[in-house]
Amino acid sequence: MRLVLDREQRAFADSLEALLTGADTPSVVREWSRGEHGSGRALWVRLAAAGVFALAAPEEYDGVGVRPVELAVAFMALGRHAVPGPLVETVTAAVLLPTPDLVKRLVSGEDMATVAYDSPYALDGDAADLRLVLTPDGLHRATGHGPVRPSLDPARRLTALAPDELLTATPPIEQALLLARLTTAAQALGVGLALLDRTVCYVKQRTQFGAPIGVFQAVKHQLADAKIALEFAGPLVYAAALTLDPADVAAAKVTACEAAYATARTALQLHGAIGYTAEYDLSLWLTKARALRTAWGSPEQCRDTVLSGDRRW
Repeated sequence: MRLVLDREQRAFADSLEALLTGADTPSVVREWSRGEHGSGRALWVRLAAAGVFALAAPEEYDGVGVRPVELAVAFMALGRHAVPGPLVETVTAAVLLPTPDLVKRLVSGEDMATVAYDSPYALDGDAADLRLVLTPDGLHRATGHGPVRPSLDPARRLTALAPDELLTATPPIEQALLLARLTTAAQALGVGLALLDRTVCYVKQRTQFGAPIGVFQAVKHQLADAKIALEFAGPLVYAAALTLDPADVAAAKVTACEAAYATARTALQLHGAIGYTAEYDLSLWLTKARALRTAWGSPEQCRDTVLSGDRRW
């Protein structure tokens, strides 16, 4: 199994990195958390122009066909820069929707979508143009949304959705769930890598007893543990993108999310009290690592999927 990106995939990753580095995403995240979506929508259109949402749509719907590896590359970059919005949900909607016109609007960035699955609540229902609800009898459209509920991650704004118009009785739920879990895993891995990078920079700058705290053995061990966990998760995410086997995707999701969450705890401990403050950028990634851990499948649900598969580990 080849787990090395080819030249085109590396170029795609580099172009996204350049786009997001110049986008001042911490400001975008803070505005999004206040319910101000202007800068987030502008960034959304640029991501669509870069081809992010086309990676989940067939060519006849203006996409490029479903490209799981490229989606993993893209969502890792989105996680590294803490991009807000219903990113995973829009990709999921592009798979679920039977209507070409609606999918084309998602691919172009004109619309963003959210999906309520296994819960009455959906992410960013107040910002989404297309609100979908998955029920046992099919995929429904919701015409409105409930009040915004507070969330652990202020940039993940939850709203209740009520199913209304039935769009299809036979949506491809399994395929959509696989891409949702895969992109969540990649996003969490990006979040964990960003937390590690920021913490390594911090321990080189903060001094104690006349020396940077990064020279102390206990600090090195904690950072090494975080790096090993993230390095272990990376190949699982890419392997899951290649196979799209439910057990592989679940393993990648639980491993990447747990690695990101462990890195968040390490980052918080090594930063000390400043890590808690909302004004400090680290908090933008800390809360996201916790929220992604249970999005689109809790660790327990993912472990059950791994154990119920017939793959030999």
